[in-house]
Amino acid sequence: MATDFRDGKTFPRRGRDAIDGVMWLKRVSDKARAAAAGTIFDYIYPCPMDKGVMERWGITPSEFEGAIAKYKTDEDLVTWLHGRVPKDHIARANDWLVNEKIENLDRQDSEEGVVVG
Repeated sequence: MATDFRDGKTFPRRGRDAIDGVMWLKRVSDKARAAAAGTIFDYIYPCPMDKGVMERWGITPSEFEGAIAKYKTDEDLVTWLHGRVPKDHIARANDWLVNEKIENLDRQDSEEGVVVG
């Protein structure tokens, strides 16, 4: 997982790519790790979408940052999240992303050179 975005050619993973049924987790974890390391470049963590997802999950950025510090792999992080966040909260966040924020997801893909097809 890339967490150094200073070259302007390396990006956080896609927000729509789910891990164990959780959208946005890969992207927000990449950005949070980069922010902690001072390598976030021109990305923002926590951005409004990060905050919106976390709000729907029912966690705070501070809680997420604690998990990032403790859990170093995607698998451990998603296990933590599933233990902390009810499935209906995860579904609500996923629905918000694909129904209300789809234009943002499409724009991110376009800006980061992702070809969908």
